[in-house]
Amino acid sequence: MTRARADIVADIHEKLGKVRYPKKEVADIVESVFDIIKETAQREGKVMISGFGIFATRNKRARRGRNPKTGDRMEISARRVLTFKPSPVLNASVNRPIGEIEAGQKTDEIG
Repeated sequence: MTRARADIVADIHEKLGKVRYPKKEVADIVESVFDIIKETAQREGKVMISGFGIFATRNKRARRGRNPKTGDRMEISARRVLTFKPSPVLNASVNRPIGEIEAGQKTDEIG
């Protein structure tokens, strides 16, 4: 299942308590976190979130390719791409045996 930004905001709003933090304030905080990750990746090329993973940019060189629709050869320009490498903690959480997940244990706990 894909989680939209609004779903993340709703989950955080629920966990923090609806009375203590208005949904608008939670949405602003989530947006700020995403902006900081994005700006840091652009500026420094690497963002490490302990217990979660590493976002890193890397340069890809120009190369030849094909248009899948027409089959025509074309030049694919050089560009920067963003990669993500999950931490061992996140990997362990995601790769737990299916029986544990079906037993109703939480799957969203990270380190």
